[in-house]
Amino acid sequence: MSGTRLLQLPQRRAARAGVSTPWGLAILVGITVALVLVPAYVPHGVAQVIGQPLGGPGSGHIFGLDDQGRDVFSRVLWGMRSSWFAALALIASGIVIGAVVGVTAGMGPRWLDELLMRVTDVFFSLPGPLIALAIVAAIGVGLWHTVIALSVIWWPYYARIFRGISHSLMARPFIEAARLGGIGNLRLAFRHVLPGTRGPILVAASFDMGTVLLTLTGLSFLGLGSAPPSAELGAMTAQGLPYLFTQWWVPVWPGIAVFLLAFASNVSGDSIRDHLER
Repeated sequence: MSGTRLLQLPQRRAARAGVSTPWGLAILVGITVALVLVPAYVPHGVAQVIGQPLGGPGSGHIFGLDDQGRDVFSRVLWGMRSSWFAALALIASGIVIGAVVGVTAGMGPRWLDELLMRVTDVFFSLPGPLIALAIVAAIGVGLWHTVIALSVIWWPYYARIFRGISHSLMARPFIEAARLGGIGNLRLAFRHVLPGTRGPILVAASFDMGTVLLTLTGLSFLGLGSAPPSAELGAMTAQGLPYLFTQWWVPVWPGIAVFLLAFASNVSGDSIRDHLER
C-alpha cells in the first residue's frame, strides 16, 4: 500500500466512523428478512381492488390508490420484494459463473488465463441492455427471463475480481507449501483460494446491488418485466407516469422505493469496505 493511500485511510475512516461492518451487513440482512416476510404483514394482495381508483393518500391508504383502485403501499412492498430477490439471483449467478472463470484463469497455465480473459473482454464489450432485449425477445417477456438474459453478460465483472485475487494468492508461500503437500487444484481452490476472495466479493456484490436494481427496474420500465397485475417497481412507475402531475403518488412511491434499496446497498458496501481497510 502506497504512502498516499496510508495517509488517506484515517481521513476516510473518520468520515465514515458512524457505519461499521455489522451495521452494513445488518442493513442487507434486515432488508432481505423484511421482504421475505412481506406476505405475512402486507395489508392487501398485489391485485386486490379495495377502493375508488386514484384515491389520494389518507386514512387506511397511506400511499393512496392506483388507477385500478389497488393499495399503492401494498404494491410497493410486493414490488420491492420481487425486485430485491431478482437482483440477488442475478448477482448470485454472476458470482458463480465469475468464480468458475476467474479462479480457473488465476490458477491455470498462462495460455488458459489469456484465453479466458480474452473471452471475458468480449463479453465486457457487449452492450448489455441490447443483449438483454434480444434474449428476452427470443424467450419471452418476464422478470425472471430478464434475469436470465442479464446473467449472460453480468459475470465478467466478478470473473476479473476472482482472477486477480486468485493470481495474487498463487504466488503466496502457503500455496506452494500446499502444492508440495500433494493437494490437488480442486481442493486447493476450495480450501485456500476461494476463502481469500470472500471479503472483496462481498464488497463488490454490495455495491453492485444498486446497479442491478436500477438495471432491472429500468428494463421493467421499458416493459420487460412480468405481466400485470404483478407488482414491479419499474413497471409501476411506467404505468403511473400519465398521473405524475395530477395523482403524483402513483408513480412517485415506486421510484422512491428503488432509490431507498439502491442507497441501502451502497451504504452497506461502503461500511464493509471500510472494515476491510482497517
